[in-house]
Amino acid sequence: MKKIVKTFLWSVLMLLFGASARAQVDPLEQGAMSVRKLDDGLYYLEYKGDDGFADLMENGGGRSATELSEYVTRFLSKGFYNPKGGNPAPAKYGCSAMTVHTPEGNVMMGRNFDFTSATGIVLHTIPDQGYETYTTFNLDFFGFGDGWVPEGFKNQYLALSTLFFALDGINEKGLAVADLMAGDTAQTHQDSGMPALTTTSAICYLLKNAATVDEALELLRGIDMNSDIGAAHHYAISDATGRSVVVEYVDNQMEVVESAAVANHYLCASKLNVGLIEGDRRYEFLCSQFDATGGVLDKQQLTQAMASVSLPPMEGRHMGTAWTLVMDLTSPAVTYYSRRHFDKPLYFEFVRKGER
Repeated sequence: MKKIVKTFLWSVLMLLFGASARAQVDPLEQGAMSVRKLDDGLYYLEYKGDDGFADLMENGGGRSATELSEYVTRFLSKGFYNPKGGNPAPAKYGCSAMTVHTPEGNVMMGRNFDFTSATGIVLHTIPDQGYETYTTFNLDFFGFGDGWVPEGFKNQYLALSTLFFALDGINEKGLAVADLMAGDTAQTHQDSGMPALTTTSAICYLLKNAATVDEALELLRGIDMNSDIGAAHHYAISDATGRSVVVEYVDNQMEVVESAAVANHYLCASKLNVGLIEGDRRYEFLCSQFDATGGVLDKQQLTQAMASVSLPPMEGRHMGTAWTLVMDLTSPAVTYYSRRHFDKPLYFEFVRKGER
């Protein structure tokens, strides 16, 4: 979210270094200190403890970047600072995803995130309430300044804002969710009086609380969805049983399509192929790969398929694919590749895997 928490930078840090405030932010401080660089354009942060999300939902959530930024700031400053919020500027990103079975019977999901610029962060959350998760977010959306990276304690602390926003991820139960542009600028703003979330904050909510596609859909029906960054979105959601759906919103109504693959155009009947650009063969290629193999690919083949639909950089225009995830939903784990560095796999497992 552009400029979502920028306004509280110095106030939070001044409080943080005070002795009284320091005693109250140990989990946050430890999380900030865990930040490390994984690869070009990709960082890692681990957080253990109360992540503030349950309290957010108990207080009605947030239906805009402004509302969420105010809550994020209060959470990170432990209530010592009340910010002025801001809304992100419109943006458009192109992505793709596909879910398959492996020859051994596991379920895997691949996902590319493509954008004009991105500094990615992998957030590993082990919350007091809810499921353990790995999520990813584009730190450039926070608007902390050109060239900003989460290096040095001040910037590492600010990176904790990602506790409330995600573009994709997987939880310890093997549920995977990814956000993709849906194909036009139609925005969703439901207003039924239920707790409200934006597209990216809802991903955190789903991964913390749902173990299956059915549970995720039920959670989505219980919130008011609001579009982030002035555009239409749809979700790719898959679980360890192999069920894979695409969730879209048309005229503020949720529509669910059973599909193993998705890119950046609508799949629901009422807006089928809206947003499909002539010459864009990513969705077609993924579907052909799925059909040719009966939906059975091993991890290397799935990685190759995602690499085949990844986007190369276009100098001065687009950085291409910022990151790729290959997620094992049956034995939950995730492998990241930053900026099409498919020779540099970054593999993560779950701490709680033995407790399921």
